[in-house]
Amino acid sequence: MIATATVRDEVVQILRRGGVTRIFGNPGSTEIPFLGDLPPELEFVLGLHEGPVVGMATGYALATGRPSVVNLHTHAGLGNAVNAIACARDGRVPLVVIVGQQDRRQLALQPFLTGRSLDRLAGDYPVWSTFPASAAEVPGAIARALYEASVHRGPALVIVPMGDWDEAVPEERGAIAAPDELAHVPAVADEALAELVQLVEASSSPAIVVGTGTDSAAGWDAVAGLAERLACPVWQDTFSSRAGFPQDHPLFAGHLPWRRSELRDLFADVDLVLAVGTPGLRLYVYDPGPLLGAATRFAVVSEFADEALRSPCDLAVLAPPAAVCARLAGRLEQRGGADGALLRRPPAPAPPAKGEPLRDAHLVAALAERLPPDAALVEEAPSTRPEILSRIAIRSPLGFLAVANGSLGFGLAGAIGLRMGQPNRPVVALLGDGSAAYSLQGLWTAAHYGVGAVFVVVGNGRYAVLDQLAQAHGVAGVWPAFDSLDLATVAEGLGCAAERVTTHDELENALDRALDGIRERTEPLLVDVRVA
Repeated sequence: MIATATVRDEVVQILRRGGVTRIFGNPGSTEIPFLGDLPPELEFVLGLHEGPVVGMATGYALATGRPSVVNLHTHAGLGNAVNAIACARDGRVPLVVIVGQQDRRQLALQPFLTGRSLDRLAGDYPVWSTFPASAAEVPGAIARALYEASVHRGPALVIVPMGDWDEAVPEERGAIAAPDELAHVPAVADEALAELVQLVEASSSPAIVVGTGTDSAAGWDAVAGLAERLACPVWQDTFSSRAGFPQDHPLFAGHLPWRRSELRDLFADVDLVLAVGTPGLRLYVYDPGPLLGAATRFAVVSEFADEALRSPCDLAVLAPPAAVCARLAGRLEQRGGADGALLRRPPAPAPPAKGEPLRDAHLVAALAERLPPDAALVEEAPSTRPEILSRIAIRSPLGFLAVANGSLGFGLAGAIGLRMGQPNRPVVALLGDGSAAYSLQGLWTAAHYGVGAVFVVVGNGRYAVLDQLAQAHGVAGVWPAFDSLDLATVAEGLGCAAERVTTHDELENALDRALDGIRERTEPLLVDVRVA
């Protein structure tokens, strides 16, 4: 065997073939052998904390449709990033996470910076993890990680000791244990849909529930075609991280509640609930009783086995939702239905009277009037979310992005990555001040790399959603307010321009300035809006 290339050389070639042009990271000494003197076509994007690093990579992967690559510093970096890795897994976002490790030639001595069981540190959240048995297996592991992340839609983890990068790779066929190219061709045969067709044909008052799995141009078109064929309402699933249907469509009915009793009441006159791209009926605080009434059938269409298998439904179809909806629409007769839009959005609130404070409804209404139709809205404002969902219609695929599992810290970083991946698209992050505080370090990255996203902060100075929940339980929250937090000053210290807003006139003027020319914007802006 003749060695002609190093592990690093081979990995760089694999990344190039995989369409990788950026590596997101916060480096340490175990990463220098990989990151030093990277070729210019691989841009290194520095984040000041690993949480925002993975969040930015997640937004970038969603924007590009390809796996993002992240490089983390042994146990310290991976430990800091675990929450963001969990968010990527729950959001079905493909990442390749390369984690540095001490030199394998002395791991038995546990020298400084040794990470113990790094392939298990993130628990079950990676879709695939590996610690290659030898340096020669590292390129194949990273090649496979790109495929694992793409096929299983989540983060794939590869542990690479620092001494491996300079090791030689033997020149022989089979040295890379992964295919050069993977063609994934999902198909849906008509005969496979026979039972679903019968279920839908037998229904007289169906309803469709959509989720993340239909957030694409093909998904929106397919669901719209099916809904129009059935003349039935379309609901967005609860706590959705993306919009699965055009929310200005006349058949869009709104967002589902998260209580069992409210779901039963909502679907009392529906004899079939068809959930596509989602398990469909996501819950939150427990209340007793079944999910649906006895007369309501329930079917789920998902390309993910875990979604389908945990759904308490009459029929689960494991297949690509867009393809199923398109085929299903072609098999059904046209039905008649009521004219006019199903959802009426609330009017904008009157401006506050003199001496009265701004409220989040004023902010959301003003933003709704100004958002371009193709804007991407990144939401992480839990107490303001009901206002956002009721007032803002998402009008283009990937036009809404939120954390999939309720964790805080993704919104600001995700918006940066999204704008980096789609640099001409208007990207606005609407964040609670408590949420923004989790990942403010990302503003330095946005400023340094010229990322023209706009960050609008709902500054209520407290964890308002927790206050509301405590009040509902009849208890007092032990957590203090943080109304002295000055995010605009912190943003400016990180190199990001910022504005402070306290009145309605200031709000409208600030949003006009922020959104005027947002497509051409080459620097970030934070607008801190103080609300009661």
